[in-house]
Amino acid sequence: MGRKPYPSDLSDAAWELVRPMVHEAEPHAGKQPVDRREILNAILYTVRTGAQWRYLPHDLPNWRTVYEYFAKWSGDGTWERIEQALRPKARRASGRKPRATLAIIDSQTAKTSESGGPRGYDGNKKMLGRKRYLVVDSAGLPITHQHTPANVHDSQPAPELIREAKRKEPDLKVVLGDKAYRGGPIQRAAAAAGVRFEVGDKKERSSKFVPVPHRWKVERALAWHGRNRRLSKDVERTIESSEGVMAVASIGILLRRATSKSPK
Repeated sequence: MGRKPYPSDLSDAAWELVRPMVHEAEPHAGKQPVDRREILNAILYTVRTGAQWRYLPHDLPNWRTVYEYFAKWSGDGTWERIEQALRPKARRASGRKPRATLAIIDSQTAKTSESGGPRGYDGNKKMLGRKRYLVVDSAGLPITHQHTPANVHDSQPAPELIREAKRKEPDLKVVLGDKAYRGGPIQRAAAAAGVRFEVGDKKERSSKFVPVPHRWKVERALAWHGRNRRLSKDVERTIESSEGVMAVASIGILLRRATSKSPK
Protein backbone atom coordinates (compact mmCIF):
# COMPACT_ATOMS: atom_id res chain seq x y z
CA MET A 1 0.00 0.00 0.00
CA GLY A 2 1.81 3.09 -1.24
CA ARG A 3 -0.11 5.71 0.72
CA LYS A 4 -0.46 7.05 4.23
CA PRO A 5 -2.99 4.85 6.09
CA TYR A 6 -6.33 6.09 7.37
CA PRO A 7 -7.60 5.17 10.87
CA SER A 8 -10.39 3.11 9.27
CA ASP A 9 -7.97 0.92 7.26
CA LEU A 10 -7.87 -2.82 7.89
CA SER A 11 -4.95 -3.97 10.00
CA ASP A 12 -2.89 -6.90 8.74
CA ALA A 13 -4.59 -9.16 11.29
CA ALA A 14 -8.08 -7.96 10.29
CA TRP A 15 -7.32 -8.42 6.59
CA GLU A 16 -6.18 -12.01 7.15
CA LEU A 17 -9.55 -12.73 8.79
CA VAL A 18 -11.68 -11.38 5.92
CA ARG A 19 -9.42 -12.13 2.93
CA PRO A 20 -10.70 -15.69 2.28
CA MET A 21 -14.31 -14.42 2.05
CA VAL A 22 -13.74 -11.57 -0.42
CA HIS A 23 -13.68 -12.56 -4.09
CA GLU A 24 -10.83 -11.49 -6.31
CA ALA A 25 -11.42 -8.21 -8.15
CA GLU A 26 -12.57 -8.76 -11.72
CA PRO A 27 -9.90 -8.04 -14.38
CA HIS A 28 -10.56 -5.38 -17.01
CA ALA A 29 -8.85 -5.16 -20.38
CA GLY A 30 -5.90 -2.80 -20.24
CA LYS A 31 -6.28 -2.15 -16.50
CA GLN A 32 -4.59 -3.56 -13.42
CA PRO A 33 -7.03 -5.39 -11.08
CA VAL A 34 -7.98 -3.30 -8.06
CA ASP A 35 -6.62 -4.58 -4.76
CA ARG A 36 -9.47 -6.14 -2.75
CA ARG A 37 -8.01 -4.84 0.50
CA GLU A 38 -8.03 -1.30 -0.85
CA ILE A 39 -11.65 -1.66 -1.97
CA LEU A 40 -12.60 -2.74 1.55
CA ASN A 41 -10.56 0.10 3.03
CA ALA A 42 -12.44 2.58 0.85
CA ILE A 43 -15.84 1.14 1.88
CA LEU A 44 -14.87 1.25 5.56
CA TYR A 45 -13.67 4.84 5.11
CA THR A 46 -17.01 5.88 3.60
CA VAL A 47 -19.11 4.22 6.32
CA ARG A 48 -16.92 5.47 9.16
CA THR A 49 -16.57 9.09 7.98
CA GLY A 50 -19.97 9.52 6.30
CA ALA A 51 -18.36 10.75 3.07
CA GLN A 52 -20.30 10.53 -0.18
CA TRP A 53 -18.97 7.94 -2.60
CA ARG A 54 -17.81 10.50 -5.14
CA TYR A 55 -15.93 12.37 -2.36
CA LEU A 56 -13.55 9.49 -1.66
CA PRO A 57 -9.93 10.67 -1.41
CA HIS A 58 -7.90 10.29 -4.60
CA ASP A 59 -5.40 7.92 -3.01
CA LEU A 60 -8.19 5.34 -2.62
CA PRO A 61 -9.63 3.40 -5.59
CA ASN A 62 -12.02 5.20 -7.95
CA TRP A 63 -15.34 5.85 -6.23
CA ARG A 64 -17.36 4.20 -9.02
CA THR A 65 -15.37 0.99 -8.62
CA VAL A 66 -15.73 1.11 -4.85
CA TYR A 67 -19.50 1.64 -5.01
CA GLU A 68 -19.82 -1.10 -7.62
CA TYR A 69 -18.20 -3.59 -5.24
CA PHE A 70 -20.19 -2.33 -2.26
CA ALA A 71 -23.42 -2.96 -4.17
CA LYS A 72 -22.18 -6.33 -5.43
CA TRP A 73 -21.10 -7.56 -2.00
CA SER A 74 -24.36 -6.27 -0.49
CA GLY A 75 -26.35 -8.35 -2.95
CA ASP A 76 -24.38 -11.58 -3.15
CA GLY A 77 -24.21 -12.33 0.58
CA THR A 78 -20.54 -11.39 1.06
CA TRP A 79 -21.22 -9.15 4.05
CA GLU A 80 -23.33 -11.83 5.72
CA ARG A 81 -20.63 -14.47 5.22
CA ILE A 82 -18.03 -12.18 6.77
CA GLU A 83 -20.28 -11.44 9.77
CA GLN A 84 -20.98 -15.14 10.26
CA ALA A 85 -17.29 -16.04 10.16
CA LEU A 86 -16.19 -13.22 12.47
CA ARG A 87 -18.77 -13.59 15.26
CA PRO A 88 -17.33 -16.78 16.83
CA LYS A 89 -13.85 -15.29 16.71
CA ALA A 90 -15.08 -12.06 18.29
CA ARG A 91 -16.88 -14.01 21.03
CA ARG A 92 -13.74 -16.00 21.83
CA ALA A 93 -11.76 -12.76 22.02
CA SER A 94 -14.39 -11.54 24.51
CA GLY A 95 -13.77 -14.58 26.69
CA ARG A 96 -17.00 -16.33 25.69
CA LYS A 97 -17.97 -19.57 23.99
CA PRO A 98 -18.09 -19.32 20.18
CA ARG A 99 -21.88 -19.80 19.97
CA ALA A 100 -24.51 -17.54 21.56
CA THR A 101 -27.42 -18.84 23.65
CA LEU A 102 -28.94 -15.44 24.51
CA ALA A 103 -29.98 -12.63 22.14
CA ILE A 104 -31.53 -9.19 22.60
CA ILE A 105 -33.62 -7.32 20.02
CA ASP A 106 -34.36 -3.60 19.67
CA SER A 107 -34.93 -0.92 17.04
CA GLN A 108 -33.80 2.61 16.25
CA THR A 109 -35.49 5.22 14.08
CA ALA A 110 -33.28 7.29 11.79
CA LYS A 111 -34.17 10.28 9.66
CA THR A 112 -33.86 9.93 5.91
CA SER A 113 -32.60 12.53 3.45
CA GLU A 114 -34.05 14.10 0.33
CA SER A 115 -32.63 11.21 -1.70
CA GLY A 116 -35.99 9.48 -1.22
CA GLY A 117 -36.61 5.75 -1.18
CA PRO A 118 -38.88 3.73 1.16
CA ARG A 119 -39.64 5.60 4.39
CA GLY A 120 -42.50 6.30 6.79
CA TYR A 121 -43.51 8.42 9.76
CA ASP A 122 -42.80 7.10 13.25
CA GLY A 123 -45.57 8.65 15.34
CA ASN A 124 -43.88 7.64 18.59
CA LYS A 125 -40.56 9.31 17.77
CA LYS A 126 -42.19 12.06 15.63
CA MET A 127 -39.76 11.30 12.85
CA LEU A 128 -39.91 10.63 9.10
CA GLY A 129 -37.45 7.95 8.12
CA ARG A 130 -36.56 4.29 8.52
CA LYS A 131 -36.20 1.85 11.38
CA ARG A 132 -33.12 -0.23 12.01
CA TYR A 133 -33.71 -3.49 13.83
CA LEU A 134 -30.75 -5.11 15.53
CA VAL A 135 -30.35 -8.47 17.28
CA VAL A 136 -27.19 -8.89 19.36
CA ASP A 137 -25.75 -11.56 21.62
CA SER A 138 -24.94 -11.23 25.32
CA ALA A 139 -21.63 -9.55 24.43
CA GLY A 140 -23.44 -6.93 22.34
CA LEU A 141 -22.08 -8.38 19.09
CA PRO A 142 -24.44 -8.18 16.10
CA ILE A 143 -26.23 -11.35 15.01
CA THR A 144 -28.68 -10.00 12.44
CA HIS A 145 -30.29 -6.71 11.38
CA GLN A 146 -33.05 -5.40 9.14
CA HIS A 147 -34.50 -2.10 7.87
CA THR A 148 -38.10 -1.02 7.26
CA PRO A 149 -39.94 2.29 6.79
CA ALA A 150 -40.36 3.95 10.19
CA ASN A 151 -44.15 3.53 10.25
CA VAL A 152 -43.78 -0.26 10.58
CA HIS A 153 -44.45 -1.43 14.15
CA ASP A 154 -41.58 -3.24 15.87
CA SER A 155 -43.63 -6.41 16.25
CA GLN A 156 -44.05 -6.94 12.49
CA PRO A 157 -40.47 -7.84 11.46
CA ALA A 158 -39.73 -9.51 14.84
CA PRO A 159 -40.76 -13.07 13.83
CA GLU A 160 -38.46 -13.00 10.80
CA LEU A 161 -35.62 -11.55 12.88
CA ILE A 162 -36.03 -14.30 15.49
CA ARG A 163 -35.96 -17.00 12.80
CA GLU A 164 -32.90 -15.41 11.20
CA ALA A 165 -31.11 -15.14 14.56
CA LYS A 166 -31.80 -18.82 15.25
CA ARG A 167 -30.51 -19.77 11.79
CA LYS A 168 -27.28 -17.89 12.38
CA GLU A 169 -26.91 -19.01 16.01
CA PRO A 170 -28.23 -22.60 16.21
CA ASP A 171 -27.58 -22.83 20.00
CA LEU A 172 -29.81 -19.80 20.69
CA LYS A 173 -32.27 -20.49 23.54
CA VAL A 174 -33.62 -17.12 24.72
CA VAL A 175 -34.42 -13.83 22.97
CA LEU A 176 -35.17 -10.70 25.01
CA GLY A 177 -37.18 -7.66 23.91
CA ASP A 178 -39.05 -4.71 25.34
CA LYS A 179 -42.82 -4.26 25.63
CA ALA A 180 -43.10 -3.27 21.94
CA TYR A 181 -42.55 -6.95 21.12
CA ARG A 182 -45.51 -8.31 23.05
CA GLY A 183 -47.98 -10.44 21.11
CA GLY A 184 -49.00 -13.92 20.12
CA PRO A 185 -47.40 -13.95 16.64
CA ILE A 186 -43.95 -13.25 18.11
CA GLN A 187 -44.35 -15.93 20.79
CA ARG A 188 -45.53 -18.47 18.21
CA ALA A 189 -42.67 -17.63 15.84
CA ALA A 190 -40.18 -17.99 18.69
CA ALA A 191 -41.66 -21.32 19.78
CA ALA A 192 -41.56 -22.60 16.19
CA ALA A 193 -37.90 -21.59 15.97
CA GLY A 194 -37.15 -23.41 19.21
CA VAL A 195 -36.37 -20.36 21.36
CA ARG A 196 -38.09 -18.69 24.30
CA PHE A 197 -39.03 -15.03 23.85
CA GLU A 198 -39.09 -12.92 27.00
CA VAL A 199 -40.37 -9.37 27.38
CA GLY A 200 -38.20 -7.57 29.91
CA ASP A 201 -39.65 -4.52 31.62
CA LYS A 202 -38.85 -2.40 34.66
CA LYS A 203 -40.86 -3.76 37.57
CA GLU A 204 -40.17 -0.98 40.03
CA ARG A 205 -40.44 2.74 39.60
CA SER A 206 -37.33 4.68 40.56
CA SER A 207 -36.12 8.24 40.30
CA LYS A 208 -32.75 6.86 39.19
CA PHE A 209 -31.81 5.21 35.93
CA VAL A 210 -31.97 1.44 36.39
CA PRO A 211 -30.81 -0.60 33.38
CA VAL A 212 -32.87 -3.69 32.58
CA PRO A 213 -30.57 -6.76 32.71
CA HIS A 214 -29.06 -7.50 29.26
CA ARG A 215 -31.39 -5.07 27.47
CA TRP A 216 -28.86 -2.25 27.72
CA LYS A 217 -26.45 -4.31 25.62
CA VAL A 218 -28.46 -3.87 22.43
CA GLU A 219 -28.77 -0.13 23.11
CA ARG A 220 -25.01 0.04 23.57
CA ALA A 221 -24.55 -1.87 20.30
CA LEU A 222 -26.75 0.66 18.49
CA ALA A 223 -24.51 3.38 19.93
CA TRP A 224 -21.44 1.52 18.63
CA HIS A 225 -22.98 1.48 15.17
CA GLY A 226 -23.78 5.18 15.53
CA ARG A 227 -20.07 5.98 15.71
CA ASN A 228 -20.10 5.44 11.96
CA ARG A 229 -21.20 8.77 10.54
CA ARG A 230 -22.85 7.16 7.54
CA LEU A 231 -25.44 5.89 10.06
CA SER A 232 -26.06 9.24 11.78
CA LYS A 233 -28.78 9.69 9.15
CA ASP A 234 -30.11 7.19 6.62
CA VAL A 235 -29.02 8.76 3.32
CA GLU A 236 -29.42 5.61 1.24
CA ARG A 237 -31.93 5.45 -1.61
CA THR A 238 -32.78 1.79 -1.09
CA ILE A 239 -33.37 -0.56 1.83
CA GLU A 240 -30.71 -2.87 0.37
CA SER A 241 -28.11 -0.11 0.51
CA SER A 242 -29.10 0.74 4.10
CA GLU A 243 -28.63 -2.92 4.98
CA GLY A 244 -25.22 -2.92 3.32
CA VAL A 245 -24.04 0.09 5.35
CA MET A 246 -25.32 -1.50 8.58
CA ALA A 247 -23.49 -4.73 7.70
CA VAL A 248 -20.20 -2.91 7.08
CA ALA A 249 -20.56 -1.13 10.44
CA SER A 250 -21.24 -4.51 12.10
CA ILE A 251 -18.17 -6.00 10.44
CA GLY A 252 -16.07 -3.14 11.80
CA ILE A 253 -17.32 -3.89 15.34
CA LEU A 254 -16.65 -7.62 14.95
CA LEU A 255 -13.18 -7.05 13.51
CA ARG A 256 -12.15 -4.74 16.35
CA ARG A 257 -13.29 -7.31 18.90
CA ALA A 258 -11.85 -10.32 17.04
CA THR A 259 -8.41 -8.74 16.76
CA SER A 260 -8.41 -7.48 20.34
CA LYS A 261 -5.56 -8.95 22.38
CA SER A 262 -7.36 -8.95 25.73
CA PRO A 263 -10.87 -10.20 26.64
CA LYS A 264 -13.45 -7.46 27.27
